[in-house]
Parts: sequence; C-alpha cells; structure tokens
Amino acid sequence: MSDLSLLVLAAGVGRRYGGLKQVDPIGPSGETLLDYSLYGALQAKINQVVFVIREEIAEVFRRSVGDYWKRHFAVDYVFQEMEAGLPKGFPVPAGRQKPWGTGHAVLISRGAISSPFATINSDDFYGPSAFRDLAAWLRKCPSSNRPLDEYCFVGHRLRNTLSDHGCVSRGVCRIDTAGFLAEVVERVRIEKEGAGARTLDKNGGWMPLTGDEVVSMNFWGFRPTIFSYLEKGFAEFLERSGTDSQAEYFIPSVINELLRAEKIRVKYIPTGEPWFGITYPEDLPRVRRQIQELIRKGIFPPTIRTGGQGA
Repeated sequence: MSDLSLLVLAAGVGRRYGGLKQVDPIGPSGETLLDYSLYGALQAKINQVVFVIREEIAEVFRRSVGDYWKRHFAVDYVFQEMEAGLPKGFPVPAGRQKPWGTGHAVLISRGAISSPFATINSDDFYGPSAFRDLAAWLRKCPSSNRPLDEYCFVGHRLRNTLSDHGCVSRGVCRIDTAGFLAEVVERVRIEKEGAGARTLDKNGGWMPLTGDEVVSMNFWGFRPTIFSYLEKGFAEFLERSGTDSQAEYFIPSVINELLRAEKIRVKYIPTGEPWFGITYPEDLPRVRRQIQELIRKGIFPPTIRTGGQGA
C-alpha cells in the first residue's frame, strides 16, 4: 500500500476564539477535536502526519497532541513563522503580526513531504468516511501520466458549515457536470441570513447565498507537484500584495488561478459526514454535544487515546 501523508494546518493563533483551540478538550476524556481527525486518518491507513504550527506553541502542542500520535504515525513538525519561505531579499513588512496564510503553510512543508498528501484544518471535524474516500482517491489516481496534474477535495454544503455566533471564511465552489471543480472563490466574511447566507462582494456590498453552495474546508488531496505551483504563486503574491500587513496567500486562490490557467483539474468528493468546527468560544458546547452523539452511535469509541481499533 502506498504511503500517504496528512498535513495539519494548526498555526492559527485563534484571535476570534481567544485561545489555542488546537489543544482545547472536546471529548469525554479530554480529546481535542484534532484527535478525532487523526483517528479518522489512522483508519484510512495514512502513515505520516506533519503538523504546521507556530514555534511559540510547540511545547504545549507536542504535549497535548503530538506526543501521543507519534505512537501511530511518523510525525514531523513545520514552524510557520512570517519569515519562513520568503524569497531572498524580501523583508517581513512592518506591522505584520501573522503568517502568510494556508498556501504559505503548505509551501513551507515541502521538505517534510514526499508522498501524496491531504491537508486539513486542526479546528474542523470532517468525519472518518471522508478520510477514507479521499485516501482511496489519492491511492488510485494516476500520478503523472495525464496532461494535467490531478488533485481532489472533500466538499460540504455551505449551510452546514456556518456558525451561529459570527462570520466565517469559506472557499465557495462551482462544480462542473463531470464532478470536477470549475471555480473556487475565497470568501473571508460569510454569515447566516434567514434560511441562507450572505457574503461581502469585491465592492463591499452584501451578496446573497442560498446555503446549498459547495464549500471547501481545506480538506484537499494533493501530490507533491503542488509545491512548485505554490512556490511560483507565492513569489507573485508577494510582488503584488507583500507590503499589505493583512494579505494572506490562501489555498483556494492558488487553486483557482491554476484552474483558470488549465494546469490542473480537481475532483470533487462529496461527503455525507456532518461538519462542525470551532471558530468562536460559543461553538464549543455544540461541538461537544455532536461528538457525544457520534460516540453514542458507535462511530467513535468512548476514549480515542486508549480505545478503539488502532488507537
């Protein structure tokens, strides 16, 4: 069976949340939300995990998450600091206080990954079958004998990914009739409105959304060919927006540019798994209830770290 890696994007500092949600206890025995994703990855026979974190949280992250899971995966760490991966001679702009975004996080992981890999957010729940489906696609899809590089992503319905407690960022997707991604647009402010939602357009006005749109939650399936695209795109991003202390290099923006240039195609993997995540502190009670319900249904063992197959 071929090697597969999981790249966990866990460098966020949780400004809206007000703490380190990557390590907050969610499950009945103190499991983090990330523990449930790693359990799903283990069942999908993924054998390496690379955590992208900030160096300032390395000690608490290793103690809370990494030291346990190194029993089951080959574990590596990448530190996403502002100067990491910057082209020679490009300084960190004055006033910048956060890393360069999810595209930057994947790019700087280049030295740690040599196999096909999935990316996830550390504060989102995707479900075990979603890991199995994405891993199966990565294993069966030809790697280099097609005219276009092929990647994939697991998509959710927008209405199932909104918070009751404020706005969220989502990659809003358009899927073609063959089941491939035609377009993905990063929307940094989406909020509930009636039975649907609304988002800010490029002119700062509100644009309605039905809630049925497919969105990306950064559950992508890539091959190492993505790194060269990210490197070239990051240099172009810095040339264009590098002096903006708030600008971020998002994975959906990179994917959309590559789609427009007809360099890649991206398979849409639908999922019936529930999604839930932690954006605001008020999200915690709901997430804990949902985990308890999945345990009640037998989808997860009562204790992830000592019970259940492989864990």
